[in-house]
Amino acid sequence: MARSTKEEALETRNRILDAAEEVFFTRGLAQSSLADVAVAADVTRGAIYWHFKNKSDLFEAMCERVRLPMETMMTTPGEKFVRDPLGHLRHTWIWLLRDVVDNPRSRRVLDIIFLKCELVDHNDPIWVRQRECHREGLENMRSILEEAVAMGQLPADLDTQLAVLSLHSSLVGLLTDWLFSPDSFDLKEVVEPLVDACLDGLRNAPSLRRKKA
Repeated sequence: MARSTKEEALETRNRILDAAEEVFFTRGLAQSSLADVAVAADVTRGAIYWHFKNKSDLFEAMCERVRLPMETMMTTPGEKFVRDPLGHLRHTWIWLLRDVVDNPRSRRVLDIIFLKCELVDHNDPIWVRQRECHREGLENMRSILEEAVAMGQLPADLDTQLAVLSLHSSLVGLLTDWLFSPDSFDLKEVVEPLVDACLDGLRNAPSLRRKKA
């Protein structure tokens, strides 16, 4: 039985996305053209424009196939962590960093975003999506930390704004370091102690406490 036109169109779209992921990963976003993607996907440029308005639209669709770090922060905790906000945060970060190691697609897309994505137009959909995910993710992390404070898991005088910035910069820095040089250390081996070290800092660092009036 012949395949439907819809199935063929979906297959072509996915082939274009796979090719874009490989081309952007190899050459970087700015140095890649839709013609490069067309060659890699073995389709015409017209086929690309049938599915995507432009390179930004193609890039956004490619990113949508994985969960970005700060989108992960916006997920609702499962039943296991409803009364354990700090445990939810710990589990989420460990899962995210391990997934980058285990999932080649996540690794390539995040490599492109963190290391090979030259963003200059702040109105570009690529920039807008990342900025919104970043803002909402930080807000959600702060809400989780405030819940942890309310439940006595963190000090009552913790400055949650400083705590969020400290935690986020440390763990995103860890991810970026590994993407830049994955052979320099075993991310899966160090992720738990390093996440725990970050959380220990939130519990114990005097510099993260609110200053007394």
